[in-house]
Amino acid sequence: MSPHSSPRPALPREIWVLAAAALLIALGYGLVSPVLPQFARSFDVSVAAASFVVSAFSLCRLVFAPAGGALVTRLGERRVYLTGLLIVAASSLATALAQDYVQLLVFRGLGGIGSTMFTVSAMGLIVRLAPPTARGRASSLYATSFLLGNIGGPVLGGLLAELGLRVPFVVYAGALVIAAGVVWRLLPDTGRRGAARPKDEHPPMQLAEALRDSAFRAALVSGFANGWSNFGVRVALLPLFAAAALDAGPWSAGAALALFAVGNALALNVAGRRADQRGRKPLVLVGLLVSGVFTAVLGLSGNVAVVLVVSALAGVGAGLLNPAQQATVADVVGQERSGGKVLAGFQMSQDTGAILGPVLAGALADAFGYGVAFAVSGAITLLAGVAWLGARETLEHAPRR
Repeated sequence: MSPHSSPRPALPREIWVLAAAALLIALGYGLVSPVLPQFARSFDVSVAAASFVVSAFSLCRLVFAPAGGALVTRLGERRVYLTGLLIVAASSLATALAQDYVQLLVFRGLGGIGSTMFTVSAMGLIVRLAPPTARGRASSLYATSFLLGNIGGPVLGGLLAELGLRVPFVVYAGALVIAAGVVWRLLPDTGRRGAARPKDEHPPMQLAEALRDSAFRAALVSGFANGWSNFGVRVALLPLFAAAALDAGPWSAGAALALFAVGNALALNVAGRRADQRGRKPLVLVGLLVSGVFTAVLGLSGNVAVVLVVSALAGVGAGLLNPAQQATVADVVGQERSGGKVLAGFQMSQDTGAILGPVLAGALADAFGYGVAFAVSGAITLLAGVAWLGARETLEHAPRR
């Protein structure tokens, strides 16, 4: 054992409950990921317009994020989380019933309001409940639950699409209702403010204060790049690239997204432990490098088999990045203070990338081809690593180099 080693603290029960709910949420989200762009294209719109359906969801998340952070502070994480799940469920059901592109855009976009509510709530609970030396593991557990659902979800979604492009959205709505039931039954009410600490002893951290921290600024940059490439472009363009440019069926899009999730899941547990032992920054840098390189070469793939392999390797990069990045943000906020606005700010950086990525990369794909679109996305991810070179390490007991 290294001189910095210590017994690993157990993860609180509430985090396991959140992980169980995340599994159900991700299973449903995975169902619609390979179908949504093709559903939009069924209304005779361009690739860029089909990609904007993905951006609309993130746009609503972005606009509502500040209000979501304030709601967490006022009402408590549990209430905001449950309300958010039910809003997304209603949005998904309405999406399944859309009769034209405008309705699809509006109904899908409104789900972003609920999505940011349960995302910021979950982040707040992880920050507050996970011990500082277990934040990497807590983040990786939560992310792994999402990815386990994303592994099976896209494949099942591709198969369900054979029954009709609307079917996965109905199933997604049902999965969200079940997830809300799990949280309502097993996660205790934390009260209006979600904490028992006197609020005047530790005032909430303001976004301006967090922005003075080099680690938080770097996390905003990498969050934007991660949102652009992995939350936006991959979901919006990869299904179209696999199904259209390579002349493969809906199953190929689901398989590519599923293998990205497999690579992600394989890296997550290792990344979470290493981030708690060796520091956040090294994992972030390696993750950005791996993710950026394999995103850039994705558009050069000449057949489905290569797309599947490259997708899995890009997923490994994202799996190395995310736990350390989220643990960095949690370190900046700390357990003693409320950080709803700071967490919402970080979420907004990811959503901004997820909004701009599909639209601009979709336009590049229309004008110059998928190779250029993926190459630009990979370059943005690689450039995000520059912001981390001068950022501080936030894990207090990380070895100095």
